[in-house]
Amino acid sequence: MGRILFFAICLMLAAPAAAQQDSLRPAQNEALEEAGQPAGRSAAGNRDASGENLGALHRSLLDSAEAYMAGDIHKSLDFVTRSIEILGNRSNRRELARSLTKLGEIYQFHRQYDLAVNSYREAMETAPSMRTTLLLGSAYVLNGDYQAALDLLDPERDRPGWTPDQLADLHEIMGDAHRGLDRVNTAVSFYEYALTIADKNQMAARVPDLNSKIAEAYDQANRTQEAEAFYGNSLRQAREQNPARALKESEKVADFYSKRSRYPEEIALRKQSLEQLSNLPQERETPAADSITRQGVNFKIGQAYLAQDKQEEAIPFLARSMAEASSRGDLAVEKDATRKLSEVYRNRGDYKRALELYQQYVALVDTLYTRKEQELEQAARFSREMASSQSRIRTLEQERELSQSKYDLALAEQRLTGEINKRQKYIIYSLIFGLLLTGLAAFLYYRSNRQKELANHLLALKGLRSQMNPHFIFNALNSVNNFIARNDERSANRYLSDFSLLMRTVLEHSEKDFIPLSEELELLELYLKLEHDRFPDKFDYQIEVAPEVDVEAYHIPPMLLQPYLENAVWHGLRYKEEKGFLKVEVRPIGPRTISISISDNGVGRKRSAALKTKNQQRQKSRGMGNIRRRIEILNQMYGDRIAVSVYDLNPDGSGTRVVLNLRSK
Repeated sequence: MGRILFFAICLMLAAPAAAQQDSLRPAQNEALEEAGQPAGRSAAGNRDASGENLGALHRSLLDSAEAYMAGDIHKSLDFVTRSIEILGNRSNRRELARSLTKLGEIYQFHRQYDLAVNSYREAMETAPSMRTTLLLGSAYVLNGDYQAALDLLDPERDRPGWTPDQLADLHEIMGDAHRGLDRVNTAVSFYEYALTIADKNQMAARVPDLNSKIAEAYDQANRTQEAEAFYGNSLRQAREQNPARALKESEKVADFYSKRSRYPEEIALRKQSLEQLSNLPQERETPAADSITRQGVNFKIGQAYLAQDKQEEAIPFLARSMAEASSRGDLAVEKDATRKLSEVYRNRGDYKRALELYQQYVALVDTLYTRKEQELEQAARFSREMASSQSRIRTLEQERELSQSKYDLALAEQRLTGEINKRQKYIIYSLIFGLLLTGLAAFLYYRSNRQKELANHLLALKGLRSQMNPHFIFNALNSVNNFIARNDERSANRYLSDFSLLMRTVLEHSEKDFIPLSEELELLELYLKLEHDRFPDKFDYQIEVAPEVDVEAYHIPPMLLQPYLENAVWHGLRYKEEKGFLKVEVRPIGPRTISISISDNGVGRKRSAALKTKNQQRQKSRGMGNIRRRIEILNQMYGDRIAVSVYDLNPDGSGTRVVLNLRSK
């Protein structure tokens, strides 16, 4: 009876294994057809296909993944997935490791460094190799995990079998890791060792790169003389080898001069870069973030002249930068050049031209915001598609492991007939192991989802944080126009200066989740001053901070309170017949919590809503919705630190009070 039960269990285990093989055959046939092999010759059905032909097909799929890596990541990931699919339940650990390594290279190329690290580590666990070791160390450095890179590579330094090129790579990566940990002298020693290997083995292309890294390390330690000497070496060597490489090195040296206020040398070097750019093919579309363009170089030359207060010399370079950026769709440089040129004309007293350029700048900012929103949507879609591909690959790995386990159990049927009890225990242990693997996969999937959720929160928060009410911007510009129309140049200049300071501060804080409360209060003071200058007969204001509140100890999201002040002015006090009053109070309400109260004696929320147009109501809804969304995301990311409540100030519905409770870290 026990023997019959054992045979039944083995048959149940063998049947799914056979079904698994059958389920893999369509994918294998499809891959064979694409590689020029006849369909129907699967790994299970033909010895040649499972041997040399299958190996050739696997290499062909990985070559295709390499070819599509830069142009179409989805096709590239699909070829890697198919290279894993065709392995089926075979013990091709080296081929599987090559597929996982190629997957890591794709992620690393697209700057998904955490995913690249995971893929390389899985490849190392499957079948370690020297090449994968170097790639994993490089990914650790790019991901900012410098100590992990050193822990991985340091034991490998004395390992035999390294080629000279690999050995130079190993010491260069270790130099990068030490530089990331601010160990400049150690980093330089590793770079110099790699440079010695490159010189000894005639690796001419690597020599300028290593000299440049040594220069950057010395620059990081503020050792100017050594940095300048190595920058000179790298620039001279790059010019002897490759014009494009020489251009990048020339700009590095120019940035070095700029950082040390050596503007004449910087300008001379950048003018040479302009001449070199004229001999290179120009980009037709929006350039990449790290590319060197004529508009970018012209803008930096203009900045260098402005740093020396040479406005006349700066104007033509800024104008050329703006025109070239416009013709090539480079909105970022066009925006910066337009703003700088507006400031130059303002300083020269040409307020009309300054205002025209500033209006162009505002329009460019709006366009750039629109493009950023589109990029955020594309990034979210890209993240979802990449997660889907990653899930598919992980599923294949799990299916392959499970298939291998079932196949081993089926083969063990012939030699374990006399060990029923032992076999039953083995099955139980295998099931437990499978459950543990499933639990581990679920945990990794949960953690991956949490990381993606955090990334999505950051993207959404960046989009919300980058929005500022254009209604206020345009009204402010109209106020400047009114001052100019009345020939009140002093008031126009003062108002425009304050407005520029506000906008510049807002842009500086646009990349931060939190800023000190003191800076936020300065922003509010500046905003209220501008609004009071526009409506001096409508309200007065006061900002009062309790003496026991340490405003430097509390941090708040930038421009979180400004929409409430704007509502108070525009929807409460502006409709009031007599002069109103707006008060901002900061008071402690606990050992680590303060209350920020915004009170106005305006017409109240109900009366304001009745007076608004439909367009104004929609604008308010969006503004308040953005604030609620920002607070919700920040509380999810950093814990419940912010709470806001809004209510009427007086029983008759007049006046409004907004209370924001803020907890310190």
